[in-house]
Amino acid sequence: MSFRLSQRDKDIIAFINHFRTVDRDSLVDLFFKQLKSPVNACNNVMVRLYRLGLIERTQQYSPTVYLPVDAKIKKNSQKILHFLSILDVYKQMCTYSTPKQVIVEDKPTGRKGGIEPDLFCIFKGSPFWIEIQRNQYSEQKMQAKINLYEEFFFSDEWRSLHWQPEERSPLFPSVILITPVRYALSSEHIRIIQVASIHELMEKYKNSGKRQRDTKPLKSASSGGIKINLM
Repeated sequence: MSFRLSQRDKDIIAFINHFRTVDRDSLVDLFFKQLKSPVNACNNVMVRLYRLGLIERTQQYSPTVYLPVDAKIKKNSQKILHFLSILDVYKQMCTYSTPKQVIVEDKPTGRKGGIEPDLFCIFKGSPFWIEIQRNQYSEQKMQAKINLYEEFFFSDEWRSLHWQPEERSPLFPSVILITPVRYALSSEHIRIIQVASIHELMEKYKNSGKRQRDTKPLKSASSGGIKINLM
């Protein structure tokens, strides 16, 4: 059977492959919001792509969650909630500015035992590694996670990562912890930002920008003196 995919079809399939699990309502927001009946339009497209064997789905969640055809995730796996949390952070960012160079479950060291942030992206011109903490952990465990970032910082391997700007000095990303809990973490080399959501992050920097408008810009020693300006 021959069939033709629209560009939107191709974009949806690529998006699901990239984020691993995507719920119906997120697809509505990202691809169908401008239509007269966005939910119905989305449902029709997704049923067609599913029947063509181009995506998988699980109806154990409401609304339906879609997965890549070669997904190694069981349809009742807790990993689905993990990936949906990553997608939610991405969607929050998109309400302010579309992130670039997005990497889900980044593994910049290329080896086990190194840092494994849930998300990497360049957001409003600054690089970030994002850790999403859905559960509460001990401060010792969280500090150990930060220590791994420091080890990577001192390795200098990060200077040659593919997304580094060619026209400027390499930047070490700030680390955003998305967590409802505030941990007593410390680092003299890594910029750590603890917020409950991206919306809180933007509000924090909005207020910070107002206070610092007539003062010297905030700089990060670990990012070569590049200020982090999210506004």
